[in-house]
Amino acid sequence: MPLGKGLSSLLPQTNRKIIRRETGIIEDNSRIWHIPISQIVPNPEQPRQVFSHQELEDLVSSIKQHGIIQPLTVSEKDDGGYELIAGERRLRSAQILGLETVPAIVRSATQQEKLELALIENIQRQNLNPIEEAFAYSRLLVEFNLTQEEVSVRVGKNRSTVANLVRLLSLPENIQKALADGKISLGQSKALLGLEDKKTQAEVFASMLGQKMTVREVEEAVTIKKQQSHKGLVRRDPNILAAEQLLAEHLGTKVHITQKGGRGKIEIEFYSTEEFKKILNELT
Repeated sequence: MPLGKGLSSLLPQTNRKIIRRETGIIEDNSRIWHIPISQIVPNPEQPRQVFSHQELEDLVSSIKQHGIIQPLTVSEKDDGGYELIAGERRLRSAQILGLETVPAIVRSATQQEKLELALIENIQRQNLNPIEEAFAYSRLLVEFNLTQEEVSVRVGKNRSTVANLVRLLSLPENIQKALADGKISLGQSKALLGLEDKKTQAEVFASMLGQKMTVREVEEAVTIKKQQSHKGLVRRDPNILAAEQLLAEHLGTKVHITQKGGRGKIEIEFYSTEEFKKILNELT
């Protein structure tokens, strides 16, 4: 609860080493406080795992010259300290500069809101790599039981974008790491999703690194591999293929449909117990 409200403001706060001091009011009537850096802990829901050294250096230089223009957002902890919600790069830069306090807005937030706010902040600044973004969307879907449509509304992305990014998590870990490290592009990774067999994915991935293939070349390699694996098979109905794609985008996972006459079956893949439960919720 912000300082100055309730009975606690009249009583000594023995568990708080330094009292925050008010510095101003922003447009939505939220108060800005100067809070000791030593009392702020990182956001455990922070989706971003990689912080560019050069980006931090640039921000350090900017803060050194102009100060922190945009306040951080924090929530109060039960022990009297604060937990960061948004502004980790600003907090890290302030620590590098040895600042004692930082301007911050204190607000209440649930664990889901902390993840959403940190995710939105990073997306707006385009700071997340595709795998970090995919993991964050997956957590909102699985842990907080949101639908893809609900996630898309909260983060301002198309539902198909959310679904396609989450599908990246079905790629082998070494391919995910290559994407996170910038060794391959998002377009190349999406092309690899067109291959169902992990071994074949690995073969095309090795070719991508060895030959520095473009996205178009990867797509062509994927098409060739698929044709080779389907030699001797009956050409599949394009309507069935379209239905597979529609279901895959809706459920965020691979779907395979087989049909013979008026009968058939739909196979839906999942990669964890949580994802299995999520798919069941989508279908019921």
